[in-house]
Amino acid sequence: MQIIYDICCGLDIHTKTVVACLVRHGKKEIQTFTTMTDDLLKLLDWLLAAGCTHVAIESTGVYWKPVYNILEGNIQVILVNARHMKAVPGRKTDVRDCEWIADLLQHGLLKASFIPPLEIRELRELTRYRQSLKSELARLANRIQKVIESGNIKLGQVASNVLGVSGRGMLRLVAEGETDVERMANLAQKQLKKKTTELRRSLVGRLTEAQRWVLTELLNQYEETEAAIVRVDERIDQELTKNPFVKEAVQIIDKIPGIGIQNAEDVIGEIGVDMNAFPSHNNISSWAALCPGNNESAGKHRSGKTRKGNSFLRTALVQAAWAASHTKNTYLSAQYHRLAKRLGKKKALIAVAHSILVIIYHLLSRRAQFQELGGDYFDCRNRDSIRLHLIHRLESLGLKVTVEEDNKAA
Repeated sequence: MQIIYDICCGLDIHTKTVVACLVRHGKKEIQTFTTMTDDLLKLLDWLLAAGCTHVAIESTGVYWKPVYNILEGNIQVILVNARHMKAVPGRKTDVRDCEWIADLLQHGLLKASFIPPLEIRELRELTRYRQSLKSELARLANRIQKVIESGNIKLGQVASNVLGVSGRGMLRLVAEGETDVERMANLAQKQLKKKTTELRRSLVGRLTEAQRWVLTELLNQYEETEAAIVRVDERIDQELTKNPFVKEAVQIIDKIPGIGIQNAEDVIGEIGVDMNAFPSHNNISSWAALCPGNNESAGKHRSGKTRKGNSFLRTALVQAAWAASHTKNTYLSAQYHRLAKRLGKKKALIAVAHSILVIIYHLLSRRAQFQELGGDYFDCRNRDSIRLHLIHRLESLGLKVTVEEDNKAA
């Protein structure tokens, strides 16, 4: 096979060690380094002294990141999906693994994974942290609900938001041991004031001392998590202010139905703003695992299930798809309702999420503004076929149909 890189290196990375195989004009040299920063700098010096131009590393958890941090900007680093370079079965050692990686790299048989630039990785760190905080907030809300239900407090049956301003004030009094339901019910605000009678009944409980203590702790954690989300939002705003080009991209995709500012920030944090990293919208859809799977053998399609892909990006886009499905007179809403009848709601949501990603790709590629196609897009595109279908349906019911054009509607 043709040799693409005369001097290159394959790295087998572990928690404590990095085994390197340097291939130089057909000869191999093996060395082992620790993952301490001073040893990784020695690895860099060794590679630079040898004239190494390309390094391939396997994507293994977060262990590749310290190595990438040291090599970035000095040597071309290729991050490779572990599934794309399975070695031939046999005796497996760290040395054999790094040799296999080096051999594949030398002959140009490795496909690089997408690694966004530093400013996008900084934003990604913040947006992923915010997503984890939101997940923690939801978990805390569920745990609070379980504690009060265990103590006969039925506030969730009366208040739509147990942890709103009214509900949280009542729960604080419950946690303090308050038994005067009249006093607690008087904390109701806005629409909840109309349910005073039900509130009194729902606040009669039997919380034990331990349950009240746990409830206090959970409420404190909930408020601390809310404060952390506010702080990370402010930090993300500062990051966007430093990068006007990224901020502009966020504003561009914020115009898409279903996409909010936070959704836009999450998406940009995952895919970046330079769409040249993806040759086409098909590539980015495949990378995000939002396109149908392809599993065919002997002429039979076994499964069209999507892969796992980038879970953070998938979550943001599915949330946007769900919000878009509830909008009025939009293309995405029409697409969802059209597909949900035939495929079901979950598959329709994935299809809409895929459409949103394709729209984002083209908007960022062209730096263009979003243009709404309208909720009647599919009806206008298939006007004749829809008309014939409806006429046949009416005729099948034994009705005689006469069609007359409405010039105003046309």
